[in-house]
Amino acid sequence: MKPGAGTRKPYIGQTRSLVLAVDIGTTFSGVSYAILEPGEVPKIHGVTRFPGQEHVAGNSKIPSIIYYDQHGNMKAAGAEADGASVLAQAEDEGWSKIELFKLRLRPKTMTLKMNGMRLSPLPPGKSAVDVFGDFLSYLFRCTQSFIVDTHANGHALWRAVEHDMQFVLSHPNGWEGAQQTKMRRAAIIGGLIPDTDEGKSRIRFVTEGEASLHACVLNGLAADVLSNPSGHGFLILDAGGGTLDISSYAIRGTSPLVIEEVAPPDCVFAGSVFVSRRARAFFAEKLQSSKYGSPDSLDHIAKRFDETTKRLFRDSKELQFVPFGSPLDKDLTAGIRGGQLRLTGGEVAALFEPSIQAAVASIRSQIQASSGQVKSVWLVGGFAASPWLFSQLQEQLNPLGVSVSRPDSQTSKAVADGAIGFYCDHHVSARVSKFMYGVEFLRTFDPNDEEHLSRKHRLFELPSGPKLLPDAFDCILARSVRVKESTVFSRKYCTEVTNLSTLSVFEVEIWCYRGGDVVPKWILRNADHFSTLCYVRADLSPLASSAQPKQGTGGKQYWTIVFTIEIHFGLTEFKARIKWIDHDVSIV
Repeated sequence: MKPGAGTRKPYIGQTRSLVLAVDIGTTFSGVSYAILEPGEVPKIHGVTRFPGQEHVAGNSKIPSIIYYDQHGNMKAAGAEADGASVLAQAEDEGWSKIELFKLRLRPKTMTLKMNGMRLSPLPPGKSAVDVFGDFLSYLFRCTQSFIVDTHANGHALWRAVEHDMQFVLSHPNGWEGAQQTKMRRAAIIGGLIPDTDEGKSRIRFVTEGEASLHACVLNGLAADVLSNPSGHGFLILDAGGGTLDISSYAIRGTSPLVIEEVAPPDCVFAGSVFVSRRARAFFAEKLQSSKYGSPDSLDHIAKRFDETTKRLFRDSKELQFVPFGSPLDKDLTAGIRGGQLRLTGGEVAALFEPSIQAAVASIRSQIQASSGQVKSVWLVGGFAASPWLFSQLQEQLNPLGVSVSRPDSQTSKAVADGAIGFYCDHHVSARVSKFMYGVEFLRTFDPNDEEHLSRKHRLFELPSGPKLLPDAFDCILARSVRVKESTVFSRKYCTEVTNLSTLSVFEVEIWCYRGGDVVPKWILRNADHFSTLCYVRADLSPLASSAQPKQGTGGKQYWTIVFTIEIHFGLTEFKARIKWIDHDVSIV
């Protein structure tokens, strides 16, 4: 099996173009790109030089950090924000440091346990989307400088593509339509695209799990799996700073390569930053009676734990040390000697344990949902470099007949490269629906049904006469359904209106149900497992001329309007639309 680039087709566009993949991670971010030349096979490049880390050759990641002044103006970002001069200026001038801002975009249904820590407050006059947009703008400017400086005739190249470049934004598996809308808005705020329909169409989305899959294909890392399409599935675990993104696939063909999702993807807040947060809380308790228990000291010790102990930890039976100070730093009662905080291996292992258990639980669910197809796990992402995470997953999954492997190169930049691979190669031909999707309909009242009687106060009568109950749920797309990209799920509905002018603002609410595989009878509007996915709006006023009036009860005039709701789920971005027939012509 060749790496993905070996099977990539030449670009079929008529003019030169550029596609940028921007991976804003919880803790680190990166950008990859491909220059699209007509008739040529696209090559993937990474932005490997950012301001503030010119001394680090080939580094493709920068910290997801921004400093703002007291007026909400961005003053520094990325690697520059970690520099000594910026830190000093920030303290002198009262700048606020914003990190982990990606977590603010999470769906409300995804709870966040921060071990007593709080996300830093947003700067004055800024929303989470504004901050995301500012960081997108910073990465975009860095990318422009890199391309202009790196490529021959870079200025001419940028001028040729700057008004029509394409973007791929990656996001956790658990992000949905609402989060994609926020990210698209942030791209407008950041100046990547204009606020027009044409501009918005230049943004595409890919889950971090699927981008990681494409990265594994690109690098030939999963060649043993890909060259043996025996029906065995494999799982990509993208272990990042904030989330663990888990996606399961199986090979359905090799010429060309065809991959299908075999279980609903999962996403849990259990990334490396939560190990750090648990460590900070643990140090606060351990050092509360020590002079090293001040907030500043704890922040410094936690930072050093991140940079050293957390990355290197591999044995729960050995003593561990957090080097944070000088040889003169000493407090034997707190376990500090020679500027190092001593910890037992068991204490450090306990900081990792919730994340490891969350990963194992999710993988077990994937194996079950895939009917046992998953036989191997590929561990990628920045957190994948942890020897302890890797060894514990191996130890706990091997008894299930599941092997765990990790690429030995560039796991941390898998998402950005894989997002370009997704754009160019598009290997995944079918996905599995994560939740259940449907709409509200009116259910005929049954006086013999206790549930109906309990809702009797909600009864109302249609102009044509029937007495109906609102809030009934009609499923259009069930959970765990295998969906090809070309598949459309549709249901036909009708409504009765007494005033044709209401057709000009016709709107349907698409509901998402997260409560399992059994179709609920009713929409519980305030329940956590129900949420509005989107609204589909249409101007149906053209139907007014052809609609036939009817006489209802009491001689009241009404019109019946027939329409279809269509759901397109096979792409990485959910789409829904209203379809109707006017004079025998189908209109969407």
